[in-house]
Amino acid sequence: MSIGLLGLLDDVAAIAKVAAASLDDVAAQATKAGAKAAAVVIDDTAVTPRYVFGFSADRELPIVAKIAAGSLRNKLFILLPATLAISYFLPRTLTPLLMLGGIYLCYEGTEKVLEAIFPHKAHDHEHHGDGAITARSLENEKVAGAIRTDFILSAEIMAITLGSVANADLWMQALVLSLVGVGITVAVYGLVALIVKADDIGVVLASQHDNSVTGAVSRSLGRGLVLGMPGFLTFLGVVGTAAMIWVGGSIIVHSLETYDLHFVAHAISSVAEVAARPLPVGAIVTQWVVETLFAGTVGLLIGAISIAAIGFAITPAWKLARRAWDERS
Repeated sequence: MSIGLLGLLDDVAAIAKVAAASLDDVAAQATKAGAKAAAVVIDDTAVTPRYVFGFSADRELPIVAKIAAGSLRNKLFILLPATLAISYFLPRTLTPLLMLGGIYLCYEGTEKVLEAIFPHKAHDHEHHGDGAITARSLENEKVAGAIRTDFILSAEIMAITLGSVANADLWMQALVLSLVGVGITVAVYGLVALIVKADDIGVVLASQHDNSVTGAVSRSLGRGLVLGMPGFLTFLGVVGTAAMIWVGGSIIVHSLETYDLHFVAHAISSVAEVAARPLPVGAIVTQWVVETLFAGTVGLLIGAISIAAIGFAITPAWKLARRAWDERS
């Protein structure tokens, strides 16, 4: 009996070792996949704070928490099962769906550019409902917009992650996607929370009355945060808008290669290589900057076409359909 128990314990220990090794493998795969998705994660971090602009300080963290909860739902309850199911049953539809997401990002980013240039004309192409805008409805609208944008960026993150573990078992893919989804959400929205509350932290530091060197440094740091955060948040909003356009354009350019349409990516790469060739130092950075600018240009063009399509085709068609429905009712 004792021999049987020892054998059972040996089996349990062996199973535990296999499980530990599997968990280590999951962690390693998740880290690798997260690193590949780093560019989109940075874009996500830059885009989100602009949705918190203009609200009172006591609403900033609740808004971030709402967006984070929506982001987590997007990743774990919609994108994770959908990504696994699509890649298994309908692998050819993954690229078109990513392209639709890229078009949406281009549309959103270009709309923000249009809003900055023509503040009173930016939303003329959209259909607006009736009714007064309250603080609560504005907050809900901003949160919904942030979650929609996060959905597209999260879809890109999950697609990149899945591509990193394409040859793994289904359960391994699910675990890695879950780990990356949770880890990235915590990291992004934790950082966003720190960014939007940095000015409040600065006020606390600036009000320190300690006469020591530490107190003087704290006051200087606090004053720097209070004075610098408005400009930094404005800069971050610009970066977020540019990131949406760049990521959307990049998605379209790389997706076209899937359909053997390499001429756009090849032209961008060739120009970037020519621009970087004369520079012995910083050639890689120069090449990346040029490729980013061209991807952003593609994104702006797609965004402009999307806005025109909505203004001259989709919105009028929607109004006609709604009018016909109202008359029938």
